[in-house]
Amino acid sequence: MSLQTKEMLEKLSLIQPLIGNTPVIKLAVPHMNANIFAKLEYVNFAGSIKSRPAFNILYKAIGDGQIDENSIVVESSSGNFAIALAMLCKLIGIRFIPVIDPNINPGYEKLLRYLCAEVIKVTEIDETGGYLLTRLARVSAIRQSNEHTFWPNQYGNPVNAETYYHYMAKEIADSFVKLDYVFIGVSSCGTIAGLSKKLKIEFPDIKIIAIDVEGSVIFSHPPQKRFISGIGSSIVPPLINEAIIDEIIHISQVDIIEGCHNLVDQHMLFCGASSGASYSCIKRYFQNHPAFDTKPQVLFICPDSGDAYLDTIYDQQWGAKVAAAQYQDFTINN
Repeated sequence: MSLQTKEMLEKLSLIQPLIGNTPVIKLAVPHMNANIFAKLEYVNFAGSIKSRPAFNILYKAIGDGQIDENSIVVESSSGNFAIALAMLCKLIGIRFIPVIDPNINPGYEKLLRYLCAEVIKVTEIDETGGYLLTRLARVSAIRQSNEHTFWPNQYGNPVNAETYYHYMAKEIADSFVKLDYVFIGVSSCGTIAGLSKKLKIEFPDIKIIAIDVEGSVIFSHPPQKRFISGIGSSIVPPLINEAIIDEIIHISQVDIIEGCHNLVDQHMLFCGASSGASYSCIKRYFQNHPAFDTKPQVLFICPDSGDAYLDTIYDQQWGAKVAAAQYQDFTINN
């Protein structure tokens, strides 16, 4: 290992204490036949849960010799994973090229252009009606043209799932004597793959509930136009095959928006789409569920804050357009 790569690992190690050990809080939910807890992942370095896999994927790749001072990291992401990678790569002094699309939050795009010397924004819509396949095709083209590239591949890299298995699941297990349900929004599926396998060991009777948005193809549903980022996918991520799932719930985009607003109004938790989706599903699930002898312990994950959603989920006019598009087959400009 060269002196430069050793220095890269040392710099990453300084950031490690800022990742993980996020708080778990109990929510006061009147008339709910369950005890509801939220794990606040937005207090991580770079502001999201994606700091966990970004850190571990880079650290392992450097240690294994897949990344050195001449490498270029390239990844498809218009959200939290890109932000985390951009910050970590800038810290250790290597290039990162994010491949984004027009649905990116404007603030995120500005931050990526500040952190990265090159940002590629695709504009061609793929056969699913989104941009993910176009982004992945551009990543592939970049990799073929430059032998010094490294692709973290958040959708299929086993380190993604292992990160949640070895670290986040342990934090959750240490926070509970008993845990009956965990609700997890799905996207790249590393979180649910890692957490489900480990939590099934720690709490054998736990129910793993996967939350997906209508229009996502993760669970073989037909693709539809989606306007909310942070949940769902236009591909079936390979990591979903590693997950142990008891129930799958598909939620509408309107209900996601309502869930986010409920978290603010009822608990002053300013969270992103996946958090709102999980909270909305939890309320409906336990309001309709038969009474328990003892209130179950229920956890959901809050992957990011609402900052990136101020122009979308937390904008009333935008939300009204989403409702119109969903119920009246109108179009919307995001």
